[in-house]
Amino acid sequence: MSEAPHYPFPPARAYALNRCLYGLKGDDEFRVRYLADPEATMTALGMSEDDRAAMRSGDRQALVARGAHPLLVFLAELRLRAERGQTPYEYF
Repeated sequence: MSEAPHYPFPPARAYALNRCLYGLKGDDEFRVRYLADPEATMTALGMSEDDRAAMRSGDRQALVARGAHPLLVFLAELRLRAERGQTPYEYF
């Protein structure tokens, strides 16, 4: 493959961050725990303070810069917005 990939493969150091995003995207029990107490949930995953700050900000570019998979960032944000009543999930 001569072209650079569309986005880089997530680094191992971003495992906890991507695990959190994956849980928000598709695990209802995890999402409920996160919404009830995001700090405790992120701490339990072993996320660094910088990763937790990026999650709190919701800044897509900051999350991707920390090694988050872009698709997980999008899907986790979509599920959180739907859960908070900011947009119907079925819309997408």
